[in-house]
Amino acid sequence: MPIGLFKLRVVPVAFFDLWNLCFTAVTQEFALFFVAELLLESVFLSVDPYMRPYSKRDMKEGDVMIGTQVARIVESKNPAFAVGTFVVANRGWRTHFISDGKDLNLLPASWPESLPKSLALGTVGMPGLTAYVGLFEICKMKPGETVLVNAAAGAVGSVVGQLAKIGGCKVVGCAGSDSKVAYLKNIGFDEAFNYKTVASLDEALRKASPDGYDCFFDNVGGEFASIAINHMKKFGRIAVCGAISQYNDSVPQKGPYIQIPMIFNELSMKGFIVSSWHNHREEGVKALLKWVLEGKLKYHEQVTERFENMPAAFIGMLKGENLGKAVVKV
Repeated sequence: MPIGLFKLRVVPVAFFDLWNLCFTAVTQEFALFFVAELLLESVFLSVDPYMRPYSKRDMKEGDVMIGTQVARIVESKNPAFAVGTFVVANRGWRTHFISDGKDLNLLPASWPESLPKSLALGTVGMPGLTAYVGLFEICKMKPGETVLVNAAAGAVGSVVGQLAKIGGCKVVGCAGSDSKVAYLKNIGFDEAFNYKTVASLDEALRKASPDGYDCFFDNVGGEFASIAINHMKKFGRIAVCGAISQYNDSVPQKGPYIQIPMIFNELSMKGFIVSSWHNHREEGVKALLKWVLEGKLKYHEQVTERFENMPAAFIGMLKGENLGKAVVKV
C-alpha cells in the first residue's frame, strides 16, 4: 500500500516565505504488519505552534515532521481494537501508520456522532487540556478573579477565556485583528483588544482592567509578557504555556528584568508542558467534552483540505491566519 508523509528537507529557516522549501512530500510502500498490530489511516492532522521550536531543537534532515492526528483503524490483528474505531495518535505528518495500540488514545465512548472528531485535536484535545491544566492547576483561578490571556483567538487561548468564564472570572484577551477581537467578544470575553492597533499596550492593559490581573495565561512571551507582568496584582499567578513571538527569532530577544515586579508583588510564574500532566488527561477530556455538549464551551476550526497542503496550513497558522484550531482534513 502506498502512503504519504512529509519529511524535513532542511531544518526550517527563519523566513516564513522559505518554509515551503523545507518539506519534502514522500510516497513509500507500507511494510507488512504483524500479530497484535493495527493499520490506521489519518483522518485529521493537527498543526500547532509547538512544532516550530521542537522541530528546530529536536529534528534533523529526513525526519518525518512531528504532529498528532485523529486516525481510523482500517485493519486490526489486535482483539482490543475494532476496525472503524477512531483514536488520537502522535505519529507525525503521515497518511497511514502501524501501531501496537500502546501509543493510542481512544475517543471517549460518550463522543456523539454529530460532534466533529477533529475536536479531539483542539477544544477536547491537547489545546483544550493545555488551557485546563494552565488555569486549574497552574494559575489555580478562583471565582471573581481577573484572567488575562494573549493569542486569545487561537486554539488554546479561546478555550482559556471560556473556561475562565465558566469558573466565574472576568476575562481579558488580546488578538491580532479586529475580526478576532469580535470573535472573542462573541464567545464571552469581557474585554478584548487588537494589540496591533492600540497606541499603547501598557495603556490597553490598564484600561481593560484598572485593578490589574490575578492570573495571566501567556502564549506569546516577548514584549507582551514583559509589559503584562507589571499589571499583575499582589500574589498573581502566571502560567507560561508558549512564546510564539520568539519561535522564529534567529537572534534571541533581549528581555527585560522581571525580578522587581516578581518580588514586590510576590508573583508565581510556572512554565509547563501539558504532556507532563497526563494524569489529568481523563478528567480534563471528560470535563471539556461535557462543557462542549452543554453549549458552555464554543469552538471554531480552520480546516484545510488535503494532505499535500500540510505545509501551507502550518505556515498560515504561524502567521496567525487561523481563527481557533487549525487542522488538515486528509
